[in-house]
Amino acid sequence: MKKTAIIIVDMLKDNVDIGAHFSIGEEGRKIIPNIQRLLAAARGNASPVIFANDSFLPEDFIFQGGRIKPHAIMGTEGAGVIAEFEPHESDIVLEKRRFSAFLGTNLDATLRDLGVDCIAVAGISTPVCVLTTVLDGISHEFKVIILEDCCAAYRKADHDAIINLYRKGALYPLLQAMSLDEFLSTLSAGGE
Repeated sequence: MKKTAIIIVDMLKDNVDIGAHFSIGEEGRKIIPNIQRLLAAARGNASPVIFANDSFLPEDFIFQGGRIKPHAIMGTEGAGVIAEFEPHESDIVLEKRRFSAFLGTNLDATLRDLGVDCIAVAGISTPVCVLTTVLDGISHEFKVIILEDCCAAYRKADHDAIINLYRKGALYPLLQAMSLDEFLSTLSAGGE
């Protein structure tokens, strides 16, 4: 493995902070300590850290169905990374207008410029933005790791179903689900 990048998906004030407009609540807050450990390890290992952030327009298509209310509107405080994860100067902050961090962004080119061949994905929501980023990562020919205890969904059962589906699925070992501790042991060992 050449290099692994860490992608933190949608850990934003509107999505995570309790009482925020579109918060997934306690499930989103439970993963904060693990992601803090992940960020410390990644930065200590000089692994690229990318915050892939919802950054919608008020009239975006995804809000037209009625169930998803406008949130993480571009330029608002709610579209900012939560205080617990203050991005460092060396981190990349990537605004995204759709669920996947790859769709309509320069993420693919950025990862290739950095010499990355594997991405480890954390954040919310496991069955939507995390999963679309993971599957698009595979489609862009990156090895992908879903960090199971660094991801969350509004309903824990939805999170568990996705993790179980990909733990040893048809795409294994190109797509793996593993715990933070398992991942950190591979990171400190220099990859697989």
